[in-house]
Amino acid sequence: GVWAFLDAHMDRFFEACKAVSLDPLWDRQGLFEALEMTRRANGMETDVHARLMVTRGVKVRPFQHPSLSRSGPTRVIIMEHSKPVDRLRSAGVRLATVPQVRGLPMSQDAKYNSHSKLNCVIAALQAAQAGADEGLMLDPHGFVNTTNACNFFIVRKGEVWTSTGDYCMNGITRAKVIRICRENGIPVFERNFSLVDTYSADEAFLTGTFGAQTPVGSIDGRVIGTGQMGPMTQRLRGLYKELVARDSAENRL
Repeated sequence: GVWAFLDAHMDRFFEACKAVSLDPLWDRQGLFEALEMTRRANGMETDVHARLMVTRGVKVRPFQHPSLSRSGPTRVIIMEHSKPVDRLRSAGVRLATVPQVRGLPMSQDAKYNSHSKLNCVIAALQAAQAGADEGLMLDPHGFVNTTNACNFFIVRKGEVWTSTGDYCMNGITRAKVIRICRENGIPVFERNFSLVDTYSADEAFLTGTFGAQTPVGSIDGRVIGTGQMGPMTQRLRGLYKELVARDSAENRL
Protein backbone atom coordinates (compact mmCIF):
# COMPACT_ATOMS: atom_id res chain seq x y z
CA GLY A 1 0.00 0.00 0.00
CA VAL A 2 0.85 3.69 -0.22
CA TRP A 3 0.20 6.37 2.39
CA ALA A 4 -2.67 8.52 1.12
CA PHE A 5 -1.92 12.24 0.77
CA LEU A 6 1.30 11.84 2.77
CA ASP A 7 2.80 15.14 1.58
CA ALA A 8 -0.24 17.10 2.80
CA HIS A 9 -0.13 15.37 6.19
CA MET A 10 3.61 16.07 6.48
CA ASP A 11 3.09 19.72 5.58
CA ARG A 12 0.51 20.08 8.36
CA PHE A 13 2.70 18.25 10.87
CA PHE A 14 5.82 20.34 10.28
CA GLU A 15 3.83 23.61 10.13
CA ALA A 16 2.31 22.86 13.54
CA CYS A 17 5.70 21.91 15.01
CA LYS A 18 7.19 25.19 13.81
CA ALA A 19 4.24 27.18 15.17
CA VAL A 20 4.77 25.80 18.70
CA SER A 21 8.61 25.86 18.49
CA LEU A 22 8.88 22.07 18.75
CA ASP A 23 11.75 20.35 16.95
CA PRO A 24 10.70 16.75 16.21
CA LEU A 25 14.29 15.86 15.19
CA TRP A 26 12.90 14.48 11.93
CA ASP A 27 13.04 15.81 8.43
CA ARG A 28 10.48 14.60 5.88
CA GLN A 29 12.57 11.61 4.87
CA GLY A 30 13.23 10.67 8.49
CA LEU A 31 9.52 10.81 9.28
CA PHE A 32 8.69 8.66 6.26
CA GLU A 33 11.30 6.09 7.26
CA ALA A 34 9.92 5.98 10.82
CA LEU A 35 6.40 5.38 9.49
CA GLU A 36 7.61 2.63 7.19
CA MET A 37 9.70 0.98 9.90
CA THR A 38 6.70 0.90 12.24
CA ARG A 39 4.42 -0.41 9.50
CA ARG A 40 6.81 -3.22 8.58
CA ALA A 41 7.38 -4.14 12.23
CA ASN A 42 3.62 -4.65 12.57
CA GLY A 43 3.32 -6.61 9.32
CA MET A 44 0.74 -4.19 7.92
CA GLU A 45 0.08 -3.63 4.22
CA THR A 46 -3.48 -2.28 3.71
CA ASP A 47 -6.22 -0.46 5.67
CA VAL A 48 -3.61 0.97 8.01
CA HIS A 49 -4.26 4.09 10.07
CA ALA A 50 -1.19 5.77 11.58
CA ARG A 51 -1.29 8.19 14.49
CA LEU A 52 1.82 10.28 15.07
CA MET A 53 2.36 12.06 18.39
CA VAL A 54 5.27 14.25 19.44
CA THR A 55 5.82 15.96 22.80
CA ARG A 56 8.72 17.99 24.14
CA GLY A 57 9.91 14.99 26.15
CA VAL A 58 10.21 13.97 29.79
CA LYS A 59 10.21 16.89 32.22
CA VAL A 60 12.47 17.10 35.25
CA ARG A 61 9.65 18.82 37.18
CA PRO A 62 5.86 18.80 36.55
CA PHE A 63 5.54 22.42 35.42
CA GLN A 64 4.70 24.07 32.11
CA HIS A 65 7.95 25.73 31.07
CA PRO A 66 9.49 24.05 27.99
CA SER A 67 13.00 24.35 29.46
CA LEU A 68 12.08 21.62 31.95
CA SER A 69 11.99 19.08 29.13
CA ARG A 70 15.61 17.90 29.11
CA SER A 71 15.51 14.63 27.18
CA GLY A 72 14.49 15.86 23.75
CA PRO A 73 11.18 15.09 22.04
CA THR A 74 9.18 11.96 22.77
CA ARG A 75 7.97 10.56 19.45
CA VAL A 76 5.24 7.93 19.23
CA ILE A 77 3.75 6.24 16.17
CA ILE A 78 0.71 4.01 16.65
CA MET A 79 -0.47 1.79 13.81
CA GLU A 80 -3.83 0.06 13.63
CA HIS A 81 -5.96 -1.73 11.07
CA SER A 82 -9.04 0.46 10.75
CA LYS A 83 -12.23 0.45 8.72
CA PRO A 84 -15.31 2.60 9.33
CA VAL A 85 -18.19 0.89 11.15
CA ASP A 86 -20.63 -0.51 8.57
CA ARG A 87 -23.65 1.10 10.27
CA LEU A 88 -22.09 4.53 10.00
CA ARG A 89 -21.29 4.12 6.30
CA SER A 90 -24.98 4.12 5.41
CA ALA A 91 -27.29 4.96 8.32
CA GLY A 92 -25.29 7.93 9.50
CA VAL A 93 -24.17 9.33 12.83
CA ARG A 94 -26.25 11.16 15.41
CA LEU A 95 -25.04 14.64 16.31
CA ALA A 96 -26.03 16.87 19.21
CA THR A 97 -25.22 20.57 19.33
CA VAL A 98 -23.16 21.05 22.48
CA PRO A 99 -22.65 24.07 24.77
CA GLN A 100 -18.87 23.92 24.31
CA VAL A 101 -17.88 26.24 21.44
CA ARG A 102 -14.75 26.54 19.33
CA GLY A 103 -11.99 28.85 20.51
CA LEU A 104 -10.66 32.00 18.91
CA PRO A 105 -7.36 31.57 17.02
CA MET A 106 -5.70 34.02 19.42
CA SER A 107 -6.33 31.67 22.34
CA GLN A 108 -6.81 28.17 20.92
CA ASP A 109 -6.03 27.85 17.23
CA ALA A 110 -7.32 24.47 16.02
CA LYS A 111 -4.68 24.45 13.29
CA TYR A 112 -2.02 23.56 15.87
CA ASN A 113 -3.52 20.02 15.84
CA SER A 114 -2.13 19.61 19.34
CA HIS A 115 -2.80 17.30 22.28
CA SER A 116 -4.37 20.28 24.07
CA LYS A 117 -7.95 19.63 22.98
CA LEU A 118 -9.83 19.84 26.26
CA ASN A 119 -12.62 21.78 24.56
CA CYS A 120 -13.11 18.87 22.14
CA VAL A 121 -13.02 16.34 24.98
CA ILE A 122 -15.69 18.32 26.82
CA ALA A 123 -17.76 18.49 23.62
CA ALA A 124 -17.46 14.72 23.19
CA LEU A 125 -18.61 14.19 26.79
CA GLN A 126 -21.55 16.53 26.31
CA ALA A 127 -22.55 14.70 23.13
CA ALA A 128 -22.35 11.32 24.84
CA GLN A 129 -24.48 12.60 27.72
CA ALA A 130 -27.06 13.69 25.14
CA GLY A 131 -27.05 10.22 23.56
CA ALA A 132 -25.25 11.32 20.38
CA ASP A 133 -22.22 9.94 18.56
CA GLU A 134 -20.45 13.30 18.24
CA GLY A 135 -20.89 16.88 19.33
CA LEU A 136 -21.68 19.59 16.78
CA MET A 137 -19.76 22.69 17.83
CA LEU A 138 -20.57 26.31 17.02
CA ASP A 139 -17.99 29.02 16.45
CA PRO A 140 -17.64 32.01 18.83
CA HIS A 141 -20.29 33.88 16.81
CA GLY A 142 -22.88 31.10 16.94
CA PHE A 143 -22.42 29.74 13.43
CA VAL A 144 -22.11 26.00 12.78
CA ASN A 145 -18.44 25.04 12.63
CA THR A 146 -17.31 21.46 13.16
CA THR A 147 -17.71 18.45 15.41
CA ASN A 148 -15.43 17.50 18.26
CA ALA A 149 -13.42 15.18 15.96
CA CYS A 150 -14.34 15.84 12.31
CA ASN A 151 -15.02 18.59 9.80
CA PHE A 152 -18.68 19.15 8.94
CA PHE A 153 -20.52 19.73 5.65
CA ILE A 154 -24.15 20.16 4.62
CA VAL A 155 -25.84 19.86 1.23
CA ARG A 156 -28.65 22.25 0.27
CA LYS A 157 -30.31 22.33 -3.15
CA GLY A 158 -27.31 20.80 -4.89
CA GLU A 159 -24.77 23.05 -3.12
CA VAL A 160 -22.14 21.84 -0.67
CA TRP A 161 -21.54 24.12 2.33
CA THR A 162 -18.88 24.01 5.02
CA SER A 163 -17.67 26.54 7.55
CA THR A 164 -15.27 29.37 6.73
CA GLY A 165 -12.43 27.33 8.19
CA ASP A 166 -11.50 30.05 10.66
CA TYR A 167 -12.15 28.00 13.81
CA CYS A 168 -11.83 24.38 12.72
CA MET A 169 -9.07 21.90 12.12
CA ASN A 170 -7.38 22.34 8.73
CA GLY A 171 -8.51 18.88 7.68
CA ILE A 172 -6.78 17.15 4.79
CA THR A 173 -9.96 15.33 3.78
CA ARG A 174 -11.93 18.58 4.11
CA ALA A 175 -9.57 20.24 1.63
CA LYS A 176 -9.78 17.28 -0.76
CA VAL A 177 -13.60 17.35 -0.73
CA ILE A 178 -13.58 21.07 -1.56
CA ARG A 179 -11.10 20.36 -4.37
CA ILE A 180 -13.25 17.49 -5.70
CA CYS A 181 -16.30 19.73 -5.80
CA ARG A 182 -14.49 22.47 -7.71
CA GLU A 183 -12.97 20.03 -10.20
CA ASN A 184 -16.32 18.38 -10.90
CA GLY A 185 -18.55 21.43 -11.21
CA ILE A 186 -20.27 20.95 -7.85
CA PRO A 187 -21.05 24.32 -6.20
CA VAL A 188 -19.13 24.47 -2.91
CA PHE A 189 -19.03 27.33 -0.42
CA GLU A 190 -16.94 28.04 2.67
CA ARG A 191 -19.34 30.31 4.53
CA ASN A 192 -21.15 31.08 7.76
CA PHE A 193 -24.42 29.21 8.27
CA SER A 194 -26.74 28.64 11.20
CA LEU A 195 -28.45 25.72 12.88
CA VAL A 196 -31.64 26.67 11.03
CA ASP A 197 -29.80 26.14 7.72
CA THR A 198 -28.42 22.88 9.06
CA TYR A 199 -31.67 21.37 10.31
CA SER A 200 -33.29 21.89 6.90
CA ALA A 201 -30.33 20.56 4.89
CA ASP A 202 -30.91 17.82 2.33
CA GLU A 203 -27.81 15.98 3.52
CA ALA A 204 -24.99 16.37 6.01
CA PHE A 205 -21.70 14.53 6.35
CA LEU A 206 -18.44 14.51 8.28
CA THR A 207 -14.94 14.31 6.86
CA GLY A 208 -11.80 12.93 8.43
CA THR A 209 -8.71 10.89 7.63
CA PHE A 210 -10.20 7.72 9.10
CA GLY A 211 -13.86 7.88 8.04
CA ALA A 212 -13.42 9.85 4.77
CA GLN A 213 -17.06 10.93 4.25
CA THR A 214 -19.46 9.77 6.97
CA PRO A 215 -23.17 10.58 6.55
CA VAL A 216 -25.08 12.34 9.32
CA GLY A 217 -28.48 10.84 10.07
CA SER A 218 -29.81 13.29 12.63
CA ILE A 219 -28.91 16.47 14.49
CA ASP A 220 -30.53 17.34 17.83
CA GLY A 221 -33.20 14.72 17.16
CA ARG A 222 -34.07 16.15 13.74
CA VAL A 223 -33.68 13.73 10.84
CA ILE A 224 -31.47 15.13 8.07
CA GLY A 225 -32.86 14.29 4.64
CA THR A 226 -33.86 10.64 4.65
CA GLY A 227 -31.65 9.84 7.62
CA GLN A 228 -29.46 7.76 5.31
CA MET A 229 -26.52 8.55 3.04
CA GLY A 230 -27.71 10.99 0.40
CA PRO A 231 -26.86 11.05 -3.32
CA MET A 232 -24.38 13.93 -3.05
CA THR A 233 -22.49 12.28 -0.19
CA GLN A 234 -22.45 9.04 -2.17
CA ARG A 235 -21.12 10.83 -5.24
CA LEU A 236 -18.42 12.64 -3.27
CA ARG A 237 -17.37 9.40 -1.63
CA GLY A 238 -16.92 7.81 -5.05
CA LEU A 239 -14.95 10.78 -6.37
CA TYR A 240 -12.80 10.78 -3.24
CA LYS A 241 -11.95 7.10 -3.69
CA GLU A 242 -10.89 7.88 -7.26
CA LEU A 243 -8.68 10.72 -6.00
CA VAL A 244 -7.06 8.45 -3.40
CA ALA A 245 -6.40 5.85 -6.10
CA ARG A 246 -4.79 8.45 -8.39
CA ASP A 247 -2.66 9.87 -5.59
CA SER A 248 -1.54 6.38 -4.56
CA ALA A 249 -0.66 5.44 -8.15
CA GLU A 250 1.39 8.62 -8.61
CA ASN A 251 3.31 8.08 -5.38
CA ARG A 252 3.91 4.41 -6.12
CA LEU A 253 5.86 5.31 -9.26
